[in-house]
Amino acid sequence: MKRIALFGLIFSLVVVFTMPVFSVANAKTLKIGLGDPIDSDQGVLALRFKKIVEATSGGKYKVDIFPAGQLGDEQKMVKDSRRGSIDGAVVAVNNITPFAKSVGILTLPYLIQSFDDAVAVTTGDLGAKWRNILIKEAGVRVLGWSYSNFRVLTNSKKPVTKLADLRGLKIRVPKNAIMIATWKALGAEPIPMAWPETFTALQQRVVDGQDNPHITNFAMKFYEVQQYTSEVHYLFSLQPLIFGEKFFSKLSDADKAMFTRAGIEAQQANLLFSVTESSKAKESMVKKGVTAMDIEDEGEWSKIAMDKVWPIFYKDVGGKGEVDKVVKALGR
Repeated sequence: MKRIALFGLIFSLVVVFTMPVFSVANAKTLKIGLGDPIDSDQGVLALRFKKIVEATSGGKYKVDIFPAGQLGDEQKMVKDSRRGSIDGAVVAVNNITPFAKSVGILTLPYLIQSFDDAVAVTTGDLGAKWRNILIKEAGVRVLGWSYSNFRVLTNSKKPVTKLADLRGLKIRVPKNAIMIATWKALGAEPIPMAWPETFTALQQRVVDGQDNPHITNFAMKFYEVQQYTSEVHYLFSLQPLIFGEKFFSKLSDADKAMFTRAGIEAQQANLLFSVTESSKAKESMVKKGVTAMDIEDEGEWSKIAMDKVWPIFYKDVGGKGEVDKVVKALGR
C-alpha cells in the first residue's frame, strides 16, 4: 500500500464550513449509536462527525453518541435508524447486509486485499452504488465509512499459523451467512453470537476465539481473555456511518450538504487514524502478553474461500456478473 497516496486523498478532502449561529436552547439533538467503545475506530468517525456538525451548524444541531452497544446490537441500530427511533449509527457492514443482501459483496472473503481496495470500493462509482442500494433496500443513507483494517483472528486455545490449525477451533462470528460459511469452509467451527455477548463468551471459554481488527481487539481488552493473534486477511472491516433516510430526506438542501460533507471529512479522519494506529494496537496487544503470528499458507485460504464460498452467494449479491464488475474495478 502506498501511504503517501492515501494521505494525499485524506488531506485533499478536508473541508471548512461557515454557517449561521443558532441558539443552543433551540438545538436539535441527534442520537448516534456505536457497537464498539468510544475509543475505537468507530468512535473516531463518530466524534469527528459530531465535532463538525455541531461547529458548522452554528448550534442548530447537537450530537449525542452512545457507544458500546448502549442502544442495542448493531442490527437493531440499523432497524432503529431506518424507522427513526434513533438518528444514526456506526455499524459493521456485515450487520447491514441482512437488510440489503447485494451489499454482501463487500463481505466476500478475500475480495478486498489492501487499504487501497477498501478505499476504492467505498468511494467514486462503487461508493455511490452501495449508497443507492442501501437507501432503496435498507432505508438508510451512508454518510461516511470507517476503515477498520483486516479482521485478524484471536484465540485462547493454540497458535494458528496454517490452515490445519483451525480444526476444532470454535470462533465467534456475527450473524452473517457469508462469514459463517467462510469459517466452515476453512475448517473451523463458527458460532454466531451477538457482539455484546462476545467478551463473556471468550472469558468463559464458550468459544475459543473471534475475529476483529487489531484496533477493536485492543479497545475491547481482548488481551485479557485471548492468548494468540494471527494475521489473517480474509475480510477488511468496513463500518459505515448511517442515518435513517426518512430523517435525511426531510432536511433542507443546505443541511443535506452539511451532513454529507461532514461525513466525508469524518471518513478521511478515520482513514488516517486506521492507517497510523492499527500497527500500534497490535503492538499494544503484544505488550499485554498476546503472541502475534503470521499465516504461512494464506494463499490456500484464499483459494478455498473464492472457490467454495463465493459461488454459494452469487445469487444473494446480484449474480457473478456483479462480483466480476467489482473485481475488475479493483484492477484484478
